[in-house]
Amino acid sequence: MGSCSKMSSFPVSAPIPATLASIPREGGRARRRRISPEAGRALEILGHAIEYLTDEFVHSGGSFSTHNAQMEAVQLLMAVNRQVYFECPEVPSLSERWRTLVHLRTA
Repeated sequence: MGSCSKMSSFPVSAPIPATLASIPREGGRARRRRISPEAGRALEILGHAIEYLTDEFVHSGGSFSTHNAQMEAVQLLMAVNRQVYFECPEVPSLSERWRTLVHLRTA
């Protein structure tokens, strides 16, 4: 599965905040990322797999136990999904692009 640039040393099991509120933001806004076609396809496939497994879990009446294989699989797929997403480069904000342009003109 290809990502934006290269496979990182970021461990799949590393804890990453699940809520958008805990993702670092600049100026109170979430940072956009430049997602390559390969990474986009990987995110799409992972999203479908996560959705399929969670639907199966709900329809089978699964319970949230400590060692539920289906839930562990969903968590693993979600971690890989986050890894692929966070490997994509951030898009510079408008203010960052403006500062770069102004700095180039004055230099």
